[in-house]
Parts: sequence; structure tokens; C-alpha cells
Amino acid sequence: MHELINDQFYKVIGEYKRSIIDYCLIEDDAPYQGERSHKDAILFAMLKVIERDIDTQLKDEIRYGKAIDEEPFPWNLDIGKAKANLIDPASFLRVPEVSKNQSRIMEKYDCRWPDPLKGEQIPYWYAFLEPPHPSGYGPDDFRRVNEVLFPKGAETLEVYEWTTDWSNYFDDGHEWWGTACWSIYDKLLNRYVVIMASTTD
Repeated sequence: MHELINDQFYKVIGEYKRSIIDYCLIEDDAPYQGERSHKDAILFAMLKVIERDIDTQLKDEIRYGKAIDEEPFPWNLDIGKAKANLIDPASFLRVPEVSKNQSRIMEKYDCRWPDPLKGEQIPYWYAFLEPPHPSGYGPDDFRRVNEVLFPKGAETLEVYEWTTDWSNYFDDGHEWWGTACWSIYDKLLNRYVVIMASTTD
């Protein structure tokens, strides 16, 4: 597997600096093996997140001319714990409409708000549009990102939603905001997209 680091998507998502989502576009030379290939993709993506975190810390140390006082984050993961559910691609990419009758925050959109404290998985739109600190991004931004990420539309996608108990990457989100991990295989482009999110205030 290797990351498609020159894909146009990375330029587009780079414009969304307040996004808290980690994206990873992946190509695999090995034959497609269903869920097994998806699990390989989420492991690959997590290792890329860890690599980026370490790289950022090293750059900070160089920039400030000394070692950062904090200890490196104690990354851990156990990919064997990760379990998946196949989900509907159209539902996954659903773009909520902003409600015209907003009397409470829970009525901001025309769809039900998730409750992570009750163990409900957050949907993709929520991860993009509703981070703990408002980003200012709206449904049109969400559409734009996904049009670049999935140019062939939902029909060519296979989407797995993964549990988030297999790495401490997800610990912050488990506090209250929520966590997310999806792997998406685009059959026409023969590539994987891994989307992960976890944060707190």
C-alpha cells in the first residue's frame, strides 16, 4: 500500500484548516480481498497519522531550536480489536440541509443529531460540520470536499464503519464529542479512502 500524496484532494482539504478529520488516500497493488483489505487500509492510515504527528513534533523542535518539553504521545494500537459494519454509501455521504426552524442546536439540520454518550456512532457529516469549536463550514463545503474525494459518486463505493476501541487515537473523542473511522473502497478508481476523527474541547 502507498499513500496518494499528490492527489488533488489534499490541495482542496488543505483549504479547510479548521477541519479535525484525518484523511488518507491509499492505493494497493495487492488484489482486493473485501473486509481484509479495508482493515489493512485503516492500519496503514493510522500509521500515517502517527508518522505525521512525529514529523510535526520534530519540525517544532527544529523551529524552536530545542527539544519540546512534552513527552511524545504514547501511541498504541491493536488492530485485532477493530470490527466493521458494511454501510450504505449514499447514507454515508448524505448532506444535511440546514433547518429553517432552529429553536435549539439539536434542530440545526434536517436530520437527527447523534448522541455519542449513548454509544451512537457519529455520521460523517457531523464529523465535518460540527467539531467542538465551530469551523464555519457548511453543507456546500462538505459537498465540495466529497466531490473531489469521490468523483464517481456513491454508486461505485463500498463503505465500512469501524469500531474505535483499537487505538488511543480515539481516546479524546470517547470523552464526549464522538469518534469515527471509515474505510471506503472506490471500485472504479481502485483506491481506498480512510476517514478518521477524534477530538475534545
